[in-house]
Amino acid sequence: MSIVQEFKEFAVKGNVMDLAVGVIIGGAFSSIVNSIVKDLIMPVIGVITGGLDFSNMFVRLGHIPASYKGNPESYKDLQTAGVAVFGYGSFITAVINFVILAFIIFLMVKFINKLRQPQAAAPAEPPPTPEDVLLLRQIRDSLQNNPR
Repeated sequence: MSIVQEFKEFAVKGNVMDLAVGVIIGGAFSSIVNSIVKDLIMPVIGVITGGLDFSNMFVRLGHIPASYKGNPESYKDLQTAGVAVFGYGSFITAVINFVILAFIIFLMVKFINKLRQPQAAAPAEPPPTPEDVLLLRQIRDSLQNNPR
């Protein structure tokens, strides 16, 4: 079998296509979660913490060049100028993004698993008792009622 034929069979398998769709949807979903964290959650956390801005939390590791004209307290400006900075605020934001994304995916998987489980039907009526069992019960009962 040629490599082209093998690749064609591999590429059109259901699992590969499902994975491709999952990756594309995951990328789009990730940008939604990033927006939720950046535009909705972090401003609320900033208000609760008294205006704390996680995106601008950093430790400057390198020296600012003499030609630098930007704000020395701006993480983005310092990064653009090539100054070495330890941006732990961006890391905190990324961790919050991950936790929210993981929780939402957990809820989605839980929901899908619930849909996949067969629905419990109402308990079926027990089958009728066979004739021979009924006769044996009658014999038993008559023997118990008429001891010799």
